[in-house]
Amino acid sequence: MDKCKITILKKTLNRDFVEKYAVSEVVPCEYFQEGQEIIVDSPFELPEGFCSWAWSDIRHDVFSVMLGGKRPYANPPEAAIACCTDGYRPVFFKIETFK
Repeated sequence: MDKCKITILKKTLNRDFVEKYAVSEVVPCEYFQEGQEIIVDSPFELPEGFCSWAWSDIRHDVFSVMLGGKRPYANPPEAAIACCTDGYRPVFFKIETFK
């Protein structure tokens, strides 16, 4: 199984949701920095320092990329773009093979 590289593409903050629904201050995700790269050896182990909620959300994409899965709509087809499901402050990831 190939290793993969996860690149943090974008951290966002849905201010309208925060203003309407949050009961305390919400800031963009503290776990990641845009441009940060993480090399993953196994889709079965949480990478050190990785948000466990985000890992739960994107692990199936990591597994697919590591097994050679293709997405005909993606450029390149071997890569995946995924995000965590934090409605207030989602983070977007690029997942690609790493050799």
